[in-house]
Amino acid sequence: MAWDAGSDPILDMFIFETLQLADQLEKVVLTNEKYSSFKMEKINEVFRIMHTIKGSAAMMFFNNISAVAHSMEDLFFYIRENELLELDYSELCDLILAGIDFIKMETVKIQEGGEADSVPDKLLQQIQGFLDSIKQNGNENLSTAETSPEISLPDAGIDLEGNLYRTVIFFEDGCEMENIRAFNVISKMEDTFQLLRYFPPDIIENADTSLAIRENGFIVEFAGDGTLEELEKFFLSLPFVESIEIRELTGETEQAEAAVSEDACPDEEQAHDDQNKNTRVSLKKQSIISVQLTKLDKLLDLVGELVISEAMVTNNPDLAQFRDLENFKKAARQHRKIINELQDVVMSIRMVPLNGIFQRMHRIVWDMSKKLDKQVELITLGEETEVDKNIIEHLSDPIMHLIRNAVDHGIEPLEERMAKGKPAAGRIQLEAKSEGGDVLITVRDDGGGLDKEKILRKAIEQGLVSETETGLSDHEVYNFIILPGFSTNQEVTEYSGRGVGMDVVAENIEEIGGSVQVDSRPGIGTAITMRIPLTLAIMDGMGIRVGRSIYTIPITAIRESFKAGEGEVFTDPDGLEMIMVRGECLTILRLHKLFGIETPVTEIHEGIVIIVENAKRTLCLFADELIGEQQVVVKALPRYLKKIRGISGCTLLGDGRSSLILDIAGLINCQLN
Repeated sequence: MAWDAGSDPILDMFIFETLQLADQLEKVVLTNEKYSSFKMEKINEVFRIMHTIKGSAAMMFFNNISAVAHSMEDLFFYIRENELLELDYSELCDLILAGIDFIKMETVKIQEGGEADSVPDKLLQQIQGFLDSIKQNGNENLSTAETSPEISLPDAGIDLEGNLYRTVIFFEDGCEMENIRAFNVISKMEDTFQLLRYFPPDIIENADTSLAIRENGFIVEFAGDGTLEELEKFFLSLPFVESIEIRELTGETEQAEAAVSEDACPDEEQAHDDQNKNTRVSLKKQSIISVQLTKLDKLLDLVGELVISEAMVTNNPDLAQFRDLENFKKAARQHRKIINELQDVVMSIRMVPLNGIFQRMHRIVWDMSKKLDKQVELITLGEETEVDKNIIEHLSDPIMHLIRNAVDHGIEPLEERMAKGKPAAGRIQLEAKSEGGDVLITVRDDGGGLDKEKILRKAIEQGLVSETETGLSDHEVYNFIILPGFSTNQEVTEYSGRGVGMDVVAENIEEIGGSVQVDSRPGIGTAITMRIPLTLAIMDGMGIRVGRSIYTIPITAIRESFKAGEGEVFTDPDGLEMIMVRGECLTILRLHKLFGIETPVTEIHEGIVIIVENAKRTLCLFADELIGEQQVVVKALPRYLKKIRGISGCTLLGDGRSSLILDIAGLINCQLN
């Protein structure tokens, strides 16, 4: 049976949770694999994740997912109960990752409207075979088929550790599967508190307990240390917990009764009776709701239209005849302030951290290290950095290609590293940081670096540069590797050699108005930096006029503007117009010639020169005049205009006219290359 993942909220929740838990499990495995051991808390975490996936999948009748999760749950239950086992952690991690891949693959099929119909028999046999082997190596023969994990409660007369508490937990409306949520709570509490009793007691065996929990809450009695405020923070941090009622049970008699009574399950009447003599706290955490991205896109579009309409009102030419409009100007400033705040709120809602993409790179490095027989360590920094949701969708492939290139090309084989006196394990650093209105994402390795001469020879072979051009800087030579089809590899492998990887990086980054910079030091390593904007929706721009046309330049790309004097422009042997600016020789691009625009301003000293830069490359643009700075809403170009070089988008100005937004990276590339 195929499910419609877009119309069933319960299914949507299952998909979201399963993929999230799979990513969490993958992180646990990759973090612990390099230490060739699993600490007990990590074993418990793997066990709990698999137990949750098993239960959720079984309730949704995805039996193949449930079977794989159940098999891995049994494996880790045995490992958990036999701490002194000698394990092949490499094989164990391979099995877990294979299980994760299967669960992810089937879940994605469900998400795309397909059926979870793959047969996991081979994987189940491998897991069972591994379990049988460690049982034979151990001194016990535990049948996992008959051992269902249960929470063991303390016997009568047991010593209580800390104070005794009773809490009633209420889950978010509409979260469904409350019994599974309750089991997650119990699992989280095991590591921190001494669990005494919970009600309903059969949350795993009986799915009908969801209704009771929904109506009356999930009641737990436990012993532990900490203040009520600390307990509040713990419970409200758990997934899907909406609110709690918690109180401390005082007095030796009350503690003894709570620890040993078989029929003392608390109810709401008893809670009210105890209220006068016990501290009671009722808390509710901030509500979080899920919103479809299309609705956020629509909201952002409306805010953009509001920005434009505000500019059209305040710049209305009919108001120019009135000089004394202080009240209007005051109201306009207040209006502008409110719009700015609204815009900031909407943009913050759309911001997404990079940690999801960064986390996936650990798996890529792990897989490639095994296949290429290299020791590679990936270090991630700044993964909490946030970018717009629309931009983050363009980053996964470029980062993946850079990481793969670093492992395949950058990091040398073990023997070569040892001969150079380098550590056996190569190091790749993936870092993100904010810089002004941009985000910088850098992939840096400590490998052999780029071979400048080899790259230059290849560029000459492909006609990218003539043999007489020997004055190219290292930066200019290294940037050849991002051109389409450029590769210095002599043979095609699973990971490289076709010259498409870096091309994908450049194409994706330039599509979102970013740039790529390559730096390398022979024998020391390579660093490739992607500079991307925080958002594609709204930006600060400088308006310029060329003839009767208006263009907009992103403010972040402008270094300075100036009026050139007569006779300051000269022509180089290639026919390019140049100008000296404080000892720096810069190329001039006349926009009226590039776009075929008629204008009376053709002499350099009559117009304005704007110096723009991208990825440390600089260009002078010649225009008639500057119009002024204003915030603009970026609109996508129609499909038939997307191939025009030097144009990245369009916007609507305050006076109702349209303006094309200049693509500075594209202009520099077409002029300097």
